[in-house]
Amino acid sequence: MSWQQLGLEPVLAEVLPELLLLRRHLHQHPELSGHEQQTAALVAGELRSCGWQVREGVGRTGVVAELGPIQRPDGMPAPLVALRVDMDALPIEERTELDYASSRQGLMHACGHDIHTAVGLGVAKLLAAVSDQLRSRVRLLFQPAEETAQGAGWMKADGAMDGVQALFGVHVFPSLAVGSVGVRSGSLTAAAGEIEIEVLGESGHGARPHQSTDAIWIAARVVSGLQEAISRRLDALHPVVVSFGRIEGGKAFNVIADHVRLLGTVRCLDLELHAQLPGWIEETVQALCRGHGGEARVHYRTISPPVHNDPALTALVAEAAVELLGRERVQWLEQPSLGAEDFAELLEGTRGTMFRLGVAGAQGCTPLHSNTFTPDEDCLAVGVKLLTLSLLRWSPEL
Repeated sequence: MSWQQLGLEPVLAEVLPELLLLRRHLHQHPELSGHEQQTAALVAGELRSCGWQVREGVGRTGVVAELGPIQRPDGMPAPLVALRVDMDALPIEERTELDYASSRQGLMHACGHDIHTAVGLGVAKLLAAVSDQLRSRVRLLFQPAEETAQGAGWMKADGAMDGVQALFGVHVFPSLAVGSVGVRSGSLTAAAGEIEIEVLGESGHGARPHQSTDAIWIAARVVSGLQEAISRRLDALHPVVVSFGRIEGGKAFNVIADHVRLLGTVRCLDLELHAQLPGWIEETVQALCRGHGGEARVHYRTISPPVHNDPALTALVAEAAVELLGRERVQWLEQPSLGAEDFAELLEGTRGTMFRLGVAGAQGCTPLHSNTFTPDEDCLAVGVKLLTLSLLRWSPEL
């Protein structure tokens, strides 16, 4: 069935102003990972108001809603398809100067999860308008804690993926113009890990560093030495990114520090190499610290596997996008991203696909996690239409 035959354009036109207000409210009231109580309450209320069956507290602060037939005409269970959107914000001080900028100091929706949540609610409202035409049961997952890569696991442990035969997802993409989307079959994102390194030295007077072991100096060597080792010890055809986002150490300006803590992330596209990285990082860091008279403690945590987009489901989204937007606005992405997504955890045991939603306006758009990230809100209609049409067209035979 085509978008025109569904007759949903007037429904979308009616709900878009409301979705815009919801998105701006969410943007103004961001909540950190695992603390999305007010966001979840708003979402649950909106879903119930349009007839969805709602469960709250799934995966701590997650919300799950269902609509559509439970059984087929032959008495067998109806096939189950799902959409996942995330809800959490980041610990970033907003600098956009928008009228609806974050009202909470140090918190910001700098990754577009307010857009994702609003899109999910838009899909819910449109599907509710054609609920009598649903051939499959639809489940919506409003997920907490994507930014800490914990929420998907929490929701899965609470049964949010039980019975799901196909899963769709979306993420805003500042590199694409609003009104366009990006699709990719196969690997979409990288495997990711978190590293914590404690550099241990010996304190002393700042005027006599030769009488101590300077943990800050050694930590600096670890940061630069790991980057150098990547370029000379690992295969350049299999990219690895190590980035440190936090350094803690020292107690006074004139005291040589005896302890420094580094927190960082590791990204890699090759699963076999990713499995070897914890041991390689441990070995490299220990050698760097010993070579400068110190010691180290290294801790590695796997965050998430790569997102693998199912070819058939990706083709379904692409075909729907071409119909809605025109072929010139559907871009097949040549390269995967080294970003990570715990959407991948939800895909274990089922098939799924995630597409990129263009959000760059006439003046462009700053990158994700920027404190001036300002996506073009015209993307809301695009995301709602494409996901609604994709969910309605899905069948277990794909």
